[in-house]
This record gives sequence, C-alpha cells and structure tokens, in this order.
Amino acid sequence: MKRRSFLKSIAATGVAASVAGTAGVMTPRRAEAGKKLDIGEIKGLKIDVLTETSWFNNDVFKKNIMDYGGAMTNQYTIPWEWDNAGGYSVLITVTTLEGKERKFMMDTGWNNEWMDYIYEMNNIPAMLKSEEVELMVLSHWHLDHFWGIESTLKHKPDITFYAPKTYYPEDMALLKEKAHHTAKDKDTGEMKHICKNDHPHTGKLVLCEPKGEKGEGIYRLMPGVAVRNFDVPILLRVRGENVLYFNVKDKGIVTVTGCCHPGILSLFSYARKNFEGYKPYGCYGGLHISLFETWEPKFDDIIKGVKAFKIEKLGCNHCTGWIWAEKAAEAGVPVVKGTDKYKTYKKYSTVAKASNVFLTNGDTVVF
Repeated sequence: MKRRSFLKSIAATGVAASVAGTAGVMTPRRAEAGKKLDIGEIKGLKIDVLTETSWFNNDVFKKNIMDYGGAMTNQYTIPWEWDNAGGYSVLITVTTLEGKERKFMMDTGWNNEWMDYIYEMNNIPAMLKSEEVELMVLSHWHLDHFWGIESTLKHKPDITFYAPKTYYPEDMALLKEKAHHTAKDKDTGEMKHICKNDHPHTGKLVLCEPKGEKGEGIYRLMPGVAVRNFDVPILLRVRGENVLYFNVKDKGIVTVTGCCHPGILSLFSYARKNFEGYKPYGCYGGLHISLFETWEPKFDDIIKGVKAFKIEKLGCNHCTGWIWAEKAAEAGVPVVKGTDKYKTYKKYSTVAKASNVFLTNGDTVVF
C-alpha cells in the first residue's frame, strides 16, 4: 500500500467527521428548543492518565499496518511488533453532588506486560479487588484499547463492562473465553502471539448502540455521567465508539474520548443538540487528528471549530498528534499542559517534546 493512500485512509476515520462539521459549528448556536436530555450533575471530575502510549514508535506501528494490507486490514491478522505495544487507559474519579468519590476506568490497554506495570504503579489491582473501581467502559475494540483485558480481569473477572455492540468473534472470544490469538508472519511463516486472556469475563456486559437504553440515545452510568455510542467506521476493521459525557455543576459538559473517531466537533455538536442546559466546558482524550504527525490545511479548520465552542480546558494525547496540539495551543485553544513525569517510566513515546502539550503517562487533569 502506498504511503499517500495509507495516510488518506487514516485521515478519513475521524478527521473527516470533524471537518465536515466545521461549517455548522464555526459559530455555535444556543441549543434549539425541544426535548433535551437531563443527565443530572456531578460536583467534580478528575482524570488520571494511566497510559496514553498505545505504541512507542509511530514508524514501527505504521509499518506493521502497511506491510499487511493497510488501514482497513483485520487487526487480528497482523503480527504486531510486540516490543512496540503499550496501551491506552485512564482512571476516572467522579465527585458526586453529595461529595462521594466514585471511580471507574476507560479502556484496558494492549500489551499485558506494559499494562501490569502501569496498573501496579497506580494501585489499580487493589482498587479492582476492593471494588473501589466500579466498572469499565471500553471506548472501542481497537487492539491498544482492548487487547490488554487480561490485566484487568485477572483482578476482577466480574467487573461490569460497557462496550460497543459492534464486536467481532475474535473480540468476544478474547473477552469471554480463554483465547490466545496469533497472526502469521508473512516472511517466516511463523505464528506470532498478538494477544491473550486466561481470565474470562463473568460479569455484566452492556453492549452499547446508538439508540441507547430506553431509546434515549445514551446509557446512564450514574447521575451526571452518560455514555453515547457513535456508529462510525474505524481503521483496522473496527466499527463504533463509546464516548463519555459529564455534566459538572456550574461549569458545563466535559467530553471524554478514547480516540474520537467520530470527530471532536461532532461530539461537541451532539452534546449541544441533545443535553438540557448545554454549556461547553472541557474535553479529554485522544482526538485522532494528525495521528502520524503530518499536517493538512483541514486541521486548521478543526482548530477554528474547537475555538468556536469556547471550551475552557482541552486535555489531549495519544492519537491527537503532537503537531496539532502545539498548533492548537499557539492559536489560543486552552490546551492543558502535561509534565515530565512520563520520563520516569521505563518506556515513552518517541514523539514527546519539551512543549508538554500532551497529558501523558502519570499526568492528571481536573474539571
């Protein structure tokens, strides 16, 4: 697959949705009259970045994809470079209006060795075993967000699990069976390990779809917290992404995403259209814009669109693109800066720069 075609196919899964929406959101309007959803309120929100380094070297990850057919290849047929595998996962702490702290997680990473290391650094095993972590939300079925599921389930196999309904048999086998998936190396013919899970999930599984529960279009996790499923095509034969929305009292809506494949402006627009008393406040996650650190003029339009929503905090990392985050900050987007804590970890991304425009491993953002 030619590099140009590859990059175009990557950009089509998420960026196009954002750019397509810019014409309608460059000057955000007040929410139209009509029935809106009241999702309740929370007092505060804290997000701890457990790991945003899904892989450590962009070139290696990109080469793995290109060598095995390109962006729409089945992810389970690629013998990924194991030393390059990391994972994406966050710990979310909600403070209720009554002042109680409630914790849950989004995503469970990729490489089990990496995720075990990350979990131990953040006391996650103890939180899972004590049920301090109440549940897990899977944003989507991509390898770097899901294949590390064993690192979670070996501590709490019956955890309540929210996931997109658009799964494949390989996904469900990894979740519910003692699955050991391998992929064939086209050069050597060797079958290589790509993921496994020896601790099948035994708890409640909520498969999310756009109609939501009770036809509302959302799933209510707790007062002030909702999951919305967007049915969109994603690279590597994956489809559908769950997005979290939080309504922080006296501040507004915070959007939290794994990869933002539906497009960041589409996510903001959904909240504006559907949530009662909508006020934009914040955003956190991988934004899937300049994934491989290339630049196109349409990325400037996304910056303009984000600025038009007048959010007060934007925390980004992972698939956002360091180059986009830097340009957004320069243009006046309120990007929350990270720290150098990631340098204390045994591995870190090759794209990290001194500008610290990513919230990376070990960083925290409060909304």
